[in-house]
Amino acid sequence: MSYRVSVLQYQPQFLQPDANFQAIKELLLPVKSDLVVLPELALSGYVFCTQDEVAKIAEEIPSGSIFTQFLKLSRQLDLSIVYGFAEKAGDRYFNSCALVNPDGSYYIYRKIHLFYREKLFFSPGEQPFAVHPGKHGVKLGLMICFDWQFPESARSLGLLGAQIICHPSNLVLPWCQEAMKTRSLENRCFSITSNRTGTEINQEQKQYFTGMSQILGTKGEILIRMNDHEAAVYTVEIDPKLALDKAVTKLNSVYGDRRPELYSL
Repeated sequence: MSYRVSVLQYQPQFLQPDANFQAIKELLLPVKSDLVVLPELALSGYVFCTQDEVAKIAEEIPSGSIFTQFLKLSRQLDLSIVYGFAEKAGDRYFNSCALVNPDGSYYIYRKIHLFYREKLFFSPGEQPFAVHPGKHGVKLGLMICFDWQFPESARSLGLLGAQIICHPSNLVLPWCQEAMKTRSLENRCFSITSNRTGTEINQEQKQYFTGMSQILGTKGEILIRMNDHEAAVYTVEIDPKLALDKAVTKLNSVYGDRRPELYSL
């Protein structure tokens, strides 16, 4: 099956969700695709200094204004969209991502492995990794940024049947893009890492983001990799069924040869 997948990279304006949504929409309107992955905290920026800043831009699901607009955009463009956002649930806040589909269905993942100062503002997700259907029923696994550091994240998604790992990110360390080659290879699935760009400054806090968003094949090969500063959407055509083939040789399988009874986790 031919399936068009896209990765969006740009620099959001800090605490300007409406302006950021419009910028994203302008980038997506010309795109013909079945799936697009956007960065972590794609509508808000990242370098928070106070809980009030998070509260200002966080949304409840499904009532949030930006979430509602993404549902409409997904239907309008007939593509699945994965985007990162700050979620409010009761009196807690989560670093979350949403998968919204053209048929109106949606799924939420709350980041399990919080990075550095995220721990000051967000609660860690408490639900296990899960795989959900995207457009045409393709199986999509959701994880966010620093989840890459833990092989169990991608492995859990792979064992659950993910054909594509969708990976919204705000990467600041230099290793993820290369490490995701191994995550795709060891699970024989596609992966899409969407990173933001730019340097964000808020009071005494300053952070540079590495860009280099990418789409990888089932053997870790780079299908698309962007540079460290461009704002664009790149699209490639894949066959998601390739991710169903877990063979390494005629006698070996990445999952069939596992010996979990001998592992310590």
